[in-house]
Amino acid sequence: MGHKKMHVALAGQPNSGKSTIFNMLTGGRQFVANYPGATVSIKTGAFSWQEKKISLTDLPGTYSLSSYSEEERITRDFIIDQSPSLVVNVMDASNLKRHLYLTFQLLELGAPLLIALNMVDVAEKRGLKVDADALSKNLHLPVITTVGSKGRGKNELKDGVIKAFDSNLDHEHLHIVDYGDLESYITDLSAKLLQSQIEESKVPLRWLSIKLFEEDEVAQKLVSSNFKNPEDVRNYVSKICSEFERKYDDTPRGFIAFRRHLAAQKIEKRCVVKTKEVSVTLTDRIDRLVCSRIWGPLILAGIIYLLYELSIVGGYELTNYMVPLLEGFRNAIEKFLPIGTFLREPLIRSLVLNVITSINSVLIYIPIFLILFALIAILEDVGYMPRMAFILDKLFRRFGLHGQSTLPLILGGVFVGGCAVPGVMATRVIADEKARLATILIVPLMNCLAKVPLYTLLISIYFAKEKALAMFFISTITIILALSVAKILTLTLLKNRPSSPFVLEMPPYHIPTIRGVLMRSIERTWLFVRKVLTIIMIVAVAVFFLTNYPSVGEERINTYQKRAEQIKNVFTSKIQNTPFASQFKRDKDITRYLVIEERYKNQKRALFKASDERREKFEQRFAERYSDVYPLLNAKGKDGRALNKAFKVMKRERALLLMDLRDETLHGSFLGMAGKFLEPVTRFAGFNWKVNVALLSSLAAKESSVATLGVLYQQKEDGQTLAQRMKEQEKGFTPLHALALMIFMAMYPPCIATLIMVKIEAGGWKWAFIALGYPILLGMTLATLVYSGGTWLGLSGTQGMFVFYAIALVTAFLLGKVKGSVVETDIDEKTLKGKEVANL
Repeated sequence: MGHKKMHVALAGQPNSGKSTIFNMLTGGRQFVANYPGATVSIKTGAFSWQEKKISLTDLPGTYSLSSYSEEERITRDFIIDQSPSLVVNVMDASNLKRHLYLTFQLLELGAPLLIALNMVDVAEKRGLKVDADALSKNLHLPVITTVGSKGRGKNELKDGVIKAFDSNLDHEHLHIVDYGDLESYITDLSAKLLQSQIEESKVPLRWLSIKLFEEDEVAQKLVSSNFKNPEDVRNYVSKICSEFERKYDDTPRGFIAFRRHLAAQKIEKRCVVKTKEVSVTLTDRIDRLVCSRIWGPLILAGIIYLLYELSIVGGYELTNYMVPLLEGFRNAIEKFLPIGTFLREPLIRSLVLNVITSINSVLIYIPIFLILFALIAILEDVGYMPRMAFILDKLFRRFGLHGQSTLPLILGGVFVGGCAVPGVMATRVIADEKARLATILIVPLMNCLAKVPLYTLLISIYFAKEKALAMFFISTITIILALSVAKILTLTLLKNRPSSPFVLEMPPYHIPTIRGVLMRSIERTWLFVRKVLTIIMIVAVAVFFLTNYPSVGEERINTYQKRAEQIKNVFTSKIQNTPFASQFKRDKDITRYLVIEERYKNQKRALFKASDERREKFEQRFAERYSDVYPLLNAKGKDGRALNKAFKVMKRERALLLMDLRDETLHGSFLGMAGKFLEPVTRFAGFNWKVNVALLSSLAAKESSVATLGVLYQQKEDGQTLAQRMKEQEKGFTPLHALALMIFMAMYPPCIATLIMVKIEAGGWKWAFIALGYPILLGMTLATLVYSGGTWLGLSGTQGMFVFYAIALVTAFLLGKVKGSVVETDIDEKTLKGKEVANL
């Protein structure tokens, strides 16, 4: 069998050390992919042993093989569809009973199994010794003991994989869970399925029968598509379920879970020996503080603050080091683009530089993502993430979410300063589909940093005396509204989405490995960059054409051309008595000098923090490349001063000319026309066409709102800020207008990068369009109520703020009281002493 390609899959419950085993076997040679049609990432890698090459797939961590969560479905479907040569079931030796629950289901699915009994060192510290030979005899499976974090058992596991692959498993003696009073029904149903199957089933009929009694959705679909008379099978299952419930006062589903629990308990008693009594572990002592009602929330607040400070604040400091790199990339590309004329740039130049600027606006956040994902990896490895979920679970469950929604909302910007992209990405840890989709859809309502420039602008103009109050309002209103939205979504749009029992296991605390943290940080950041960049390029091209076409007519271009000629003539007349005049005779000469001078400034700025030696080398190279122009850039003396003065005036006048041209182009562009078209509707929210254009341009990136307003409200005098220009030119604007606009921006739909992540994480463009559509309707409705309602009631901006806040709080409180979307929660028995685990 040595010639046959070996494909091994790793399966195991969360916190079993499965990823560590994967890294140990592959040496970190891996890539991440999404399972087709799904949102959960799987890792693939390879390793060679005994002259054989083995491909390895790390399946998502899952507690069972039901249809509750994405992880469960992907793991199960992968084993069924891909038929791996061997499944290595990684188990936590310190929690054998819990991990056997998944092992039983893998055996029932017919997967060829090898047990990797991991974390035996943790078990020993807890005073537990697992007899691997006894476990092997009970399960009739090969068992290899490992300590993945220390590399122990690496070669033995590789040997075990080869041996298991080369030998046939004894399927007749594999451990089968005895389902007691349900066994006869399982046998009867299996016989029925055998008679009615259209072709030989890809899954064992006993497994399919058990899944039908567990009311599994996917099993029901398999029957519908692969068996004759599926309605007869469904009726039979329904009849037996009712009969069993009457007879035994328990559902088949609950009884199956109970029998698995008993079977796991029996094997644990046979295979686990207590070497010493450990009444209170270090984990228990830490949890008394971390999970307490008083200290728990305070520690959580401190960790959130630290997460925010290190990733958002610290990360933004590090973005300063990205700027020179990104500017260097832009400058390198710019050198190869055609220059154009004094008035017009060639289409290819404008388009390419616009796309690069858009890409750089995403890449600049790489330091933030690297730090953020490293910190998340540390929290995951340490074991704090389940504790975080436990602390906030009670509150969030009232709104159709649960504790694992905490981190995505934090990353999105619960107060001010997050980013929706990593927030949406972080939702993949949520097993419950309904809660996960609800979280994905409300994360973009958080206050990402891109919204802050517009808040700051409006508050500085219209709430100058109440700055602190206005910032508190906008920082907290979003989470209040988001919780209400989540509850409404789970009661309506997501009402029929599957909701799984929330198994919250409190793993023991671990010390994370530097290598593991760095690898996951880089891996997740690269996944984000790779998936987002291609779409950003497409969107940047679309926005470019929407804001530049239809272009200004020929007659208007001629007017601008005349102004351009006047500017050039004034410049050449001022330098005609200098030795430099001969170098500026043609339009091409002036334009070339403008481009090279700008290039020189950009490259010097990129080298601002570089060493003196590097700057000297740059000057030398630039002088060699542009030998005819370089002397003009550093011209001294009377003639040099005359040239520099005339050039600065010309450059400023040209910038104003181009600004006027861009302004007129924007007015007549598709985006400008859309802004004017929407004005009859948006005027009820207090928005004119200029505000509409600014908001439309923000669909690509919210930062564009202030940049677009800067173009629309142009500078009439030197030194005027945008706040001064907007206040002066919008005489009719009031604080109530500003409040409505801030609320609309708070509800503003996700940027393109976030929409892409919504599509990826939710599993389809449908959800991206929902995430785009409902915030626009919600934001416009709220803005209209604030502006039109406030105007009708005669409220000032500050009064409107108080009234709106009070209504939002009361609404959230009442919705929290509505029943219908509370997620069932199961807490691990090691956390709540004396309480058994329900719904394993």
